[in-house]
Amino acid sequence: MKKILLLISIGLCTLHLSHSQTHQILSQREQAVVIDEWLEERIQTLLPELMDRSGIDMWVVISREYNEDPVIRTFLPATWHAARRRTMLLMYKPEGNQEVEALAVARYDVGKSFTKAWDPETQPDQWKQLTDLIVERNPKKIGINVSDDFGHADGLTRTEHDLLMSYLPKNFHPKVTSAQNLSVGWLETRIPSEMAAYRHIQSIAHEIIQEGLSEKVITPGVTTTDDVVWWYRERIKELKLDTWFHPSVDIQREDPGNQEQLRSFAVKAESQVIMPGDLLHMDFGIAYLRLMTDTQQLAYVLKPGENDVPAYLKDAMKVGNRVQDILTSQFVTGRTGNEILRETRKIMEAEGIKGSIYSHPMGYHGHASGPTIGMWDNQGDTPGAGDYPLNPHTAYAIELNAVVNVPEWGKDVRILLEEGAYFDGEKVIYLNGRQKEWLTIPRVKSYLGE
Repeated sequence: MKKILLLISIGLCTLHLSHSQTHQILSQREQAVVIDEWLEERIQTLLPELMDRSGIDMWVVISREYNEDPVIRTFLPATWHAARRRTMLLMYKPEGNQEVEALAVARYDVGKSFTKAWDPETQPDQWKQLTDLIVERNPKKIGINVSDDFGHADGLTRTEHDLLMSYLPKNFHPKVTSAQNLSVGWLETRIPSEMAAYRHIQSIAHEIIQEGLSEKVITPGVTTTDDVVWWYRERIKELKLDTWFHPSVDIQREDPGNQEQLRSFAVKAESQVIMPGDLLHMDFGIAYLRLMTDTQQLAYVLKPGENDVPAYLKDAMKVGNRVQDILTSQFVTGRTGNEILRETRKIMEAEGIKGSIYSHPMGYHGHASGPTIGMWDNQGDTPGAGDYPLNPHTAYAIELNAVVNVPEWGKDVRILLEEGAYFDGEKVIYLNGRQKEWLTIPRVKSYLGE
């Protein structure tokens, strides 16, 4: 643990807002140390609790090389980029035990926790070895990764499923069940060590956003939105980070011909030259230490003679922040995503606020497993994923928009915001603050609030 904290301290805590500052990112070797230590901590401290909660005492995860189950990827050590040949992981926690027996029915140990439990020289049939281990332990429930509601929990292929069932004795078939809730719990729950670093990961994302939406990158009348998008892609690579989706930058402006506030999210915005008076919106996410960010923020391009953002846009931002407050106030342990959405929309209606909620979990994936809280194209219930309950120690992208009428422009403005946050079981805490003031081009002041 001390080694992890030292590496994080060295690599992340020296970040500054100056454009000339070089972002300090852990080397690949240092990242591997952190990732592997986190994995061992998760297996030792989190997995037993999740298996008890789900009522599954044996979890079997199977994948072939380059056709990996999304879950098995999160069990692989940092130096493994894929499963090897056919990799089988067996996790067993008999009732009353505090630890999980973690076996790899493979030619190798898998990381530090999964001990090799197959010798091909003694038993050439890998499937026979797996089923022998299952029968020996005689579990009450055998969880496999099949799911109607979550793609991340549906990683067992038809071939692997059929082979497993053909080898497993018939009297064990009734014990086989979906490990959906166990899989989602494993993916969504963050341990203290991960949360200790998540704020720093979000701060790196915030700094890159600020740099891109600044005079360092944007010259009004010259720079296009696509120029900024590709600057983000290059900057991410320069910093030895990854992104899990292609960034986007779009423009709302006073011009009556600009109807960006009405554009469907299914339609990509056309590239435009950035001009004074433009309202810029960007969507951006990084991947670092196997954790994802997902952030949307706004900037205003100052007109000649302006030293600040117009008051009507400041007021519009406040409405967006109010929607955030309404949404996060409805986060209650055990409440489903659909219930959170319904309660949020009731309050928005009562206050006369127009807008949409489409928040989602994040962690090992940008659009991660857990309770779906609205979708941009569906402000009603989302069957399945929306019925999943909110659990403590989980992270979310608080993603939404508020539609605000701006008489000065003679039309609505859409305030699109998205910030990473953590739910500790009682309250929502933004990972690194949230945008409460407009970024300006050129920059005039800081913009992050509590």
